[in-house]
Amino acid sequence: MIETFLEFPFLRNTLYTGLMIGFIAPLLGTFIVVRRLSFIADGLSHVTLSGVAFGLMMQKKFALLMISPFYTGIAFAVIGAIFIEYLRGIYKAFQEIAIPIILSVGVGLSVIFISLADGFNTNLFAYLFGSVAAVSRTDLYIILMISVIVVAIVVFFYKELFALAFDEEFARASGIRTKTIHILFIVLTALVISASIRIVGVLLVSALMTLPVAASIRISRSFKQAIFFSILFGEAAVLIGLISGYYLEIPPGGTIVMTEALILLGTIIFNKHIHFLKTRG
Repeated sequence: MIETFLEFPFLRNTLYTGLMIGFIAPLLGTFIVVRRLSFIADGLSHVTLSGVAFGLMMQKKFALLMISPFYTGIAFAVIGAIFIEYLRGIYKAFQEIAIPIILSVGVGLSVIFISLADGFNTNLFAYLFGSVAAVSRTDLYIILMISVIVVAIVVFFYKELFALAFDEEFARASGIRTKTIHILFIVLTALVISASIRIVGVLLVSALMTLPVAASIRISRSFKQAIFFSILFGEAAVLIGLISGYYLEIPPGGTIVMTEALILLGTIIFNKHIHFLKTRG
């Protein structure tokens, strides 16, 4: 089955993109889950949808074909991430309210832009649920660049991100520039979410950042183990989901998410079984 993907250029683009997304999404997702910011993926995904709808509207109404919805989605996601951080600074006692505010604005803009673009079409459906034929060579290079940036920054700032994830007050007291690191982290999250929509779609992208992590923390004994297993589960879900989605002729986003859900269920059952055996012993 892998040979079929390697035979056609557009399927190769999708396969390579999926492998990169399956790596960087759980990588950042581990930090997101530990920081209890899982909802941020949903907020930024809806902002990304508004950017995609804006790009489609510009193409439909003004014939600006050079404006790709994929790139406008990335731009909107980064802007949304910056506004989330700005609102967190304003509502210091209620920082979590920044995410639903941005999510609501993203949904509102999406409705407006989709309506102005004469409603749903095939292109928008692919952005919502993913597609095995939507990744161009240019998109592949953009996602490769995003992947390199994400991995490089996580490796370079691992200690700072680790400290910020587990104890922000301690990180601040240790002299870490927590505000700068957090802005950098949330922008990286926006880039990963906007890059992932080609494979899993806007509505399902948050699952790619949380379900593998939820599965990994059931069996891991350290933070680094959690990162390793979440990446392993993410890659497995993407591969199985892409191949099954292609042969079933359905959007790969759904098959990827359901594969992740089955992996999560398997780790829960495995964990309970091990606990039962230890208790009997």
